[in-house]
Amino acid sequence: MGPDDAAAIANELYRYAELVDGGRFDEVGELMEHCTFSYGDDADGPTGAQAIAATYRDTVITYGDSTPRTRHITANPIIEIDGDTATVRSVYIVLQQAPDSPMQAVISGRYHDTLRRIDGRWRFVERGFLVDLVGDLSRHLRFDLPE
Repeated sequence: MGPDDAAAIANELYRYAELVDGGRFDEVGELMEHCTFSYGDDADGPTGAQAIAATYRDTVITYGDSTPRTRHITANPIIEIDGDTATVRSVYIVLQQAPDSPMQAVISGRYHDTLRRIDGRWRFVERGFLVDLVGDLSRHLRFDLPE
């Protein structure tokens, strides 16, 4: 593992957060075009650019500025590289300030990711979402998380 690989992988984590916070869901799909999502112990979620972009458009509430009014903070990445495959465990906190609402943490958990070097670039191939702490998601998501 070289420092350039670790930095490139970390940048993919941060790029995801930037795109979601910007409401740029088609670009989230492009970033995750090789990826399959999973949620806790549940079966696999969407796979590929179109399905992932559609999931964000269908489930994330956006506002007049076309954003979800969030900041996804991704921290403490533990990056382990074996050849052209990397596993990454990190934590996330989502802050939100929706209209007529104070800024607050709405959810926190962990990402368990697998990335592969594809055509010279580190790309997500698996993203597991694990939820640890839940606040008021009523202004962020169009569904309730299972308890």
